[in-house]
Amino acid sequence: MKERKSGILLHITSLPGHEGIGTLGHDAFRFVDFLAGCNQKTWQILPLGPTGYGDSPYQSYSAFAGNILMIDLHLLAKDGLVSSTRLKHNLGFKKKKALFQETQEWKIPILGEAFQSFKQDKQVSLQKEYNGFIEENSWWLNDYALFISCKKHFNGKAWNEWEDGLKYRGSDTLKLYAAKLHEEIEFRKFLQFLFFRQWYALKKYANFKGISIFGDVPLYVSTDSADVWANPTLFKLDEDLKPTHVGGVPPDYFSEDGQLWGNPVYDWDEIKKQDFGWWLARLHFNLRMFDLARIDHFRGLSAYWSVEAGKQNAIDGEWLPAYGHELLSKFKGQIGHLPLVAEDLGEIDEHVEKLRDDFNLPGMKVLQFGFSSDPTSGHLPHNYPPNFIAYTGTHDNNTSSGWFLSSGKNEKKLVKKYFKASRRKIARQMINAVWASGAQMAITPLQDLLGLGAQTRMNVPGIPDGNWAWRFQWKQIKRKQIRFLKEITEKYNR
Repeated sequence: MKERKSGILLHITSLPGHEGIGTLGHDAFRFVDFLAGCNQKTWQILPLGPTGYGDSPYQSYSAFAGNILMIDLHLLAKDGLVSSTRLKHNLGFKKKKALFQETQEWKIPILGEAFQSFKQDKQVSLQKEYNGFIEENSWWLNDYALFISCKKHFNGKAWNEWEDGLKYRGSDTLKLYAAKLHEEIEFRKFLQFLFFRQWYALKKYANFKGISIFGDVPLYVSTDSADVWANPTLFKLDEDLKPTHVGGVPPDYFSEDGQLWGNPVYDWDEIKKQDFGWWLARLHFNLRMFDLARIDHFRGLSAYWSVEAGKQNAIDGEWLPAYGHELLSKFKGQIGHLPLVAEDLGEIDEHVEKLRDDFNLPGMKVLQFGFSSDPTSGHLPHNYPPNFIAYTGTHDNNTSSGWFLSSGKNEKKLVKKYFKASRRKIARQMINAVWASGAQMAITPLQDLLGLGAQTRMNVPGIPDGNWAWRFQWKQIKRKQIRFLKEITEKYNR
């Protein structure tokens, strides 16, 4: 029998702190200590890439780069790259909300000062680390640094609206802009070095404390990303390099019109022709960053919902085949066991289940989904097979308390029958249920452990604004919650 485990879902940006959003600094290390102190073995996070419109971690400018807003300035002060007095004059950020734009406007100039300090001081050990990072990551970093520097140069314009020479990656034009924007490009490379230096220090500490980092790999990448700009043949684009078809899902639990994400869909024939190189590099990269990685929208590796670009919703689309089996077979041949998780929620058919099971990948069960039918629901704990990860809810769900309050009459009736719990204790009862289940891993968002309401929800799918902003405060964590988590973890052998 596999080791039973449990843990908490909390994104880095939701950590407390004084820098506008959560960072990779003191509070991240303290959260690791909290998890270890509660006998948890897993910290699940959301994607770590640089976010664009709407601040969504699932709409990133790169499948490889890190979000530089997560760089902790106080750690840079310890490295001698930033004056500690400089950090005392922040904008008095609200501690209960992640402020992405405000943080960027405040933090980027300070990071610029760190870059100048790095160039002037010539710290030998740090310089050696930096050179090693540049050499090891040049295969993606060069394109990303040029891409993000050009975006700044063109005042944020999408790459497929740049001048033709740059848009179509003419070699002479690329050389011209690489020279013209040299200083900015070097700055952007330096920021990625700082991000990954801090990230791997945090991961090392977590692993030392017995905590595995459970990461997230979005299936798709944004149209306006370094990945599509540098690899346009891998996506279904027209002659102007704009998507001909975009991804999404048909109508489901979350949306009666389906979800239209706007990401370009992959040209799987071309990906296969290139021997899956870009995808394999991506998987290897993520499994170095994380101990375990969830493939978001896993069903898109079996077949994907393709919607003609320009449609107003995702209703009029079609399922088209992908080559996920060949991709995963090749990847497994390279590394052996696959430490991947299949996000198999939504409209799942036997082909998706077969793809998941052929590679022995754990799937997902979400307790909130279990009360929309009857006791035979696969999302109810008594029906969970072992090779699954059980959740009270995910980042896309309401908090359990918020969900219960907004549930329909029949759902409430089933919930009360199942738990015989008061409304005030519903989140705790749901955590207890997934911990007690036969699933090999149990996860709850921190909001549910704290018993918080709908106002702390992380994301509402299909709504582009107002998401991803929630942050917790240490004073919200009470001794009784720590005691509860330790008790059920021991009780249910996790």
